[in-house]
Amino acid sequence: MHIKITCFFKRGFAACFFTAMLSCNNNSKSTDTMQTQATDTTTEKKDMSLKPAGPAPDWAPSIKPEMQVVMEKLLSLGGKPIETLDAKEARMQPTPTDAVMAVIKEHNIVLPPPNCDTMGKDIPVTGGTTHVRIYTPKQPAAAAMPVIVYYHGGGWVIADLDVYHASAQGLCEQTGAIVVSVEYPKGPEHKFPAAHNVSFDAYKWVLANAAAMKGDAAKIAVVGESAGGNLAANVSMMARDKKIQVPLYQVLVYPVANNDMMSESYTKFAAAKPLNKPMMAWFVKNALPSEATAADPRISLVKANLAGLPKTLIIAAEIDPLQSEGKLLRDKLKEAGVETEYKLYDGVTHEFFGMAAVIPQAKDAQALAAAKLKAAFGM
Repeated sequence: MHIKITCFFKRGFAACFFTAMLSCNNNSKSTDTMQTQATDTTTEKKDMSLKPAGPAPDWAPSIKPEMQVVMEKLLSLGGKPIETLDAKEARMQPTPTDAVMAVIKEHNIVLPPPNCDTMGKDIPVTGGTTHVRIYTPKQPAAAAMPVIVYYHGGGWVIADLDVYHASAQGLCEQTGAIVVSVEYPKGPEHKFPAAHNVSFDAYKWVLANAAAMKGDAAKIAVVGESAGGNLAANVSMMARDKKIQVPLYQVLVYPVANNDMMSESYTKFAAAKPLNKPMMAWFVKNALPSEATAADPRISLVKANLAGLPKTLIIAAEIDPLQSEGKLLRDKLKEAGVETEYKLYDGVTHEFFGMAAVIPQAKDAQALAAAKLKAAFGM
């Protein structure tokens, strides 16, 4: 069955999802109940090879062919450098997700039907509400299911649930757990620690409402990418400090974990795509009250008290300014007595994790994360 591609604009981002029969309107939350893009590892391709149009770029001589195809497509979409824009303009730029969708369409990649349903919900948090998207397996287990609380990336300034949909959907499908993907306030409109506080409020809501979702409140983990990886780790730290239930496990995918922009990877991959050094400086300016705030242990996790955190998997990308701090966070977690595993994927860039439909390394990374989560849940 060929899958129809439908694109629309939501919260300033072009988002494309796959479905056999799809209708949409201008409601910004309409995608929450759609049968959206499948990310199952059984993805079929008419053409099994993705071949770049040109040579490897200077900023990534070791880039894998499939990853290069996605980056070439992203460049062709004509986005402006994020660091030259204000936040509202930046949120309108093409995303890596848009590039993946275009690659899928051009190469006639056929995806299987999704195995998880989605539902959107506004939940109470301090000062108001925030939106979550709940992913539930189509064939839920007879018993209550584990729950994964997922936090998306975007430097606490850009991106949303749609941009990171594939990661949340993939985790749901491969673990058989419920996934609650959390939206949170962003800078410069809502600067640090707004996102951190709302993320923790959402975690507490999941604890209190897991049973109503047919979830097991005793089996909850956190997962996050980039800025969301930082949020996930902070949720674990806040749960520990406030003496409430700590997540059973945490998966931190290329997390923001330090404020050293002179590190080895920041230097080596200063001009990388889709994340580079100027963009990170721009995120700091827009997301934090001041540059000095980047040294706060809630931002620079390597300076935090990491004792008592749950078992951790850190997934890293080679072609990424954040690579060095991921390694340092691994070391600091181990020094604090936290059982930690670390996996570096060569030849791929920041944001690769959600690209399992086209990037083999993403397929492997999602499978690894799912295996570790299922083991933690006792599945």
